[in-house]
Amino acid sequence: MSNNERYSRQMILPGFGLAAQEKLRAAKVLLVGLGGLGCPALQYLVGAGVGSIGIMDADKVSISNLHRQLLYSETDIGQLKTTVAAKKISEQNAAISIEIYAYAINKQNALQIIKDYDLVIDGTDNFSAKYLINDACVLLNKPWIYGAVYRYEGHVSVFNLGSLPLTQPLINYRDIFPQKPYNGEIASCEAAGVLGVIPGIIGTMQAAEAIKIITGIGKPLYGRMFNYNLLEGNSYEIEMVKIKDAPTIDQAFFNTMNTDISAVVDCDALDIDIEEIDTASFIQLRTNPNVFVLDVRERHEYPAIDFSHAQIPMSELRQAIFDLPEKELCIICHQGIRSIYAGQLIRAKRNLKVYSLKGGLTAYFNKVKA
Repeated sequence: MSNNERYSRQMILPGFGLAAQEKLRAAKVLLVGLGGLGCPALQYLVGAGVGSIGIMDADKVSISNLHRQLLYSETDIGQLKTTVAAKKISEQNAAISIEIYAYAINKQNALQIIKDYDLVIDGTDNFSAKYLINDACVLLNKPWIYGAVYRYEGHVSVFNLGSLPLTQPLINYRDIFPQKPYNGEIASCEAAGVLGVIPGIIGTMQAAEAIKIITGIGKPLYGRMFNYNLLEGNSYEIEMVKIKDAPTIDQAFFNTMNTDISAVVDCDALDIDIEEIDTASFIQLRTNPNVFVLDVRERHEYPAIDFSHAQIPMSELRQAIFDLPEKELCIICHQGIRSIYAGQLIRAKRNLKVYSLKGGLTAYFNKVKA
């Protein structure tokens, strides 16, 4: 069977053709993490004909993986994910070159490995790895595709995408989230749970973004965060606004970066549902004298606002929960993620009605200027 026959269904697409297929064949993509996101991303990249793929993961297959990591089967339990994935991928498409890294990404190996690839797909489930991938890609001027899932929701974006010579600074992960979440702020899938199809959807979207970047078709999700909610059956995008005082990533910053993976998660709080409201509802609600607007961003975060009643950063919230007034709370943050966890922490200690602004101040300012 010829390669043209294998890829014929995508090569006949308008604007694709042989030229795009050749770009895929010449591309080198690194997948960090072979879990719920990495498995579907890998399978679709191989199916599309990406010529060289690096796969990086230190874990072994476990039975709890199987509901969402459909690359593996029961007979693979106990084996290294990289070993199993490489074997199955070679059976799917023998023309693909697979490089195996059967260990975790860290400061000692990140730059050396990433430099050999055109782009990186993040399939990790911890924030230390995401920040490490980001910082290494900034230093090496490599784009990377972000993915994250939580219960019934998922997020996709592209960072650090541009072509030389650069005319303006590129948007990277720290421009949006300058530092790792604090202890107890966000849980892993193991603690919070996830429906298996969610990482399948998000991982497939990450593969789609990689194909777009490699071939030049369409408009990548650069400068935009795509959000999908399975329960509501809807999706939305938010335009990402750079934080004014985001750290400058250089070699010295990279060398001193803390990559400790630790989080003490309040699992009882994570079981509490927080109602999300849109910008229009927030604008109306904040005028109610019985509603208290709480900003949980860190004090250095930009832009400044004049419509919150208090700013209590997530890093200080646990100590201030009982100082909050006996009112309904509307919590805001930069992207609408920390506000949910802040609401859960408050509800675990106080019997208050709590709302979270969906999409955060980014969504608010996008709406106001529209």
